Amino acid sequence: MDVLSMRWADVLVASWPVDPEVVAGRLPDGVDVDIHDGDAYLSVVPFVMENIRPRGLPSGVGRTFGELNLRTYVTVDGRPGIYFFNLDATDALGVRVARRLFGLPYYTADMRIERRAGGALAVRSTRTHAGQPSLAFDATYEQAGACSRATPGSLTAFLLERYRFFVASEDGTVYQGTVDHDPWQLADATLDVRRNDLFTANGFEQPAGSPHIAYSPGVDVTAGLPTVV
Repeated sequence: MDVLSMRWADVLVASWPVDPEVVAGRLPDGVDVDIHDGDAYLSVVPFVMENIRPRGLPSGVGRTFGELNLRTYVTVDGRPGIYFFNLDATDALGVRVARRLFGLPYYTADMRIERRAGGALAVRSTRTHAGQPSLAFDATYEQAGACSRATPGSLTAFLLERYRFFVASEDGTVYQGTVDHDPWQLADATLDVRRNDLFTANGFEQPAGSPHIAYSPGVDVTAGLPTVV
């Protein structure tokens, strides 16, 4: 049952192809790597979490904060979803709740996502969570072109049109959650990365080549609480 409402705004999904074995070796038992045309993908995703609140309450009472995550694409018992390696966020209360109740890999960070003159978005994030690997990210991204729905079967659809997520707690328990929203409205985007520690902080080498990039101005979302798989 959906219990939370929110909006994901100014979402960038920058996705690098990698050997499936690179990802498979980092997944817990029962979580299988998903591939597209023979490749697994690791995606860096900065965005603004707007007005997260209990479902039914007006948007003005919600919390808004920046979030930055590294994710990949998986199946569990044949169900496609997203698997998160880390979720860095500026909302200290939300981080504490997610870690205390579920042991999820949320970490506090000093993060700013600001729109510059002309429309580009600048994101800077520095992890501040004590006892965790350092992680800094500094980039600028900007929409390039009109938005449309992803073509079914395309790489963009493979990366974005997923409505279930999985994550492992520190004790190895795998949780799943579901989200509900309209199909993504997506556009191409430009991306200038000045620093990106997400791969090294999560034990990966920096993938070679250029990423596949998708941008969305935002989508309204409802979500349920995570449950044990």
